[in-house]
Amino acid sequence: MAVADKLVSYISKISRKTYKKNIDTGSFKNIGSFGSIFDLSSLKMSHPLIVSSTDGVGTKIEIANQIKKYNTIGIDLVAMCVNDLIVQGAKPIFFLDYIAINKLKLNKVKKILDGIVSGCKLSECALIGGETAEMPGTYSKNKFDLAGFAVGLVEKKNLLTKSNIKLNDIILAIPSSGIHSNGFSLIRKILQKKTNSFLSPYIKKELIKPTKIYVKELNKINKKKLINGCANITGGGLLDNLIRVVPENLCLNIDLSKIKTKSIFRWLRKNNIKDSEMLKTFNCGVGFCLITNKRNVNKIKKIFSKEYQPYQIGFISKEKSKIKTLGKLRW
Repeated sequence: MAVADKLVSYISKISRKTYKKNIDTGSFKNIGSFGSIFDLSSLKMSHPLIVSSTDGVGTKIEIANQIKKYNTIGIDLVAMCVNDLIVQGAKPIFFLDYIAINKLKLNKVKKILDGIVSGCKLSECALIGGETAEMPGTYSKNKFDLAGFAVGLVEKKNLLTKSNIKLNDIILAIPSSGIHSNGFSLIRKILQKKTNSFLSPYIKKELIKPTKIYVKELNKINKKKLINGCANITGGGLLDNLIRVVPENLCLNIDLSKIKTKSIFRWLRKNNIKDSEMLKTFNCGVGFCLITNKRNVNKIKKIFSKEYQPYQIGFISKEKSKIKTLGKLRW
């Protein structure tokens, strides 16, 4: 219990760094309260819609264990949830986490929580609750799992839906920070054939690099109403995720040769992975996509840093097919 008490004290301290004025801080004098409170009345929204998302980071956790680096996996957890919220135009307001672990090791869990707090700060949302479960027998030695839950708000009139997307809209790709948090089951199969010492410092760094959080940029874009739709490129890759946001009567035209692949994906492809599987499993360098009228492109580009500059990879047409691809990925 002494370790658990220390952890509760630590969570209480670090979570306050993410609080906003509309959180009832009185309820957090004891972080062990049964429920967390967020006051929506101060947000001054006429018709707010609640958008929620829950996710984990999958087997990227095993990479963290292998490399013994735990202070960024929490950023991935937040990113996987909040990047889904912004697809519908919502602004994340709060986050909750769940950590399940074989045996509570204070320093390890602190590092995981530090990452979650960092992710919440990048997302401009508050960490207002969570659960840490010690589960010996369920999880083997040193093993753990993470789950996150995010809630966002959007005015009903600003909700991004399929119906917003129009003929001749263009598709902009926003670069990923790297692999993000998808495809690690395949990556781990590749790593089984290599020793940990064989991996270069660069590869280790790329494998554990946290998922890019696109919230700040999308908040600005949505405030200025510069897009008609967008897609978070996660499980299923670029094509499957874009298909999800386009109406039945319109077609995606994607020029694969325009995609700016990254060196880590070139390294992965050398392990006898076909282009079709690369596209299905990984983001291949595109972490997020925007669908917009071409007159908004310059305004959108000004919102992003040089590292994450959007660029066109396609357009919307009216076809019988749902998607058409041109060219091939350039490696």
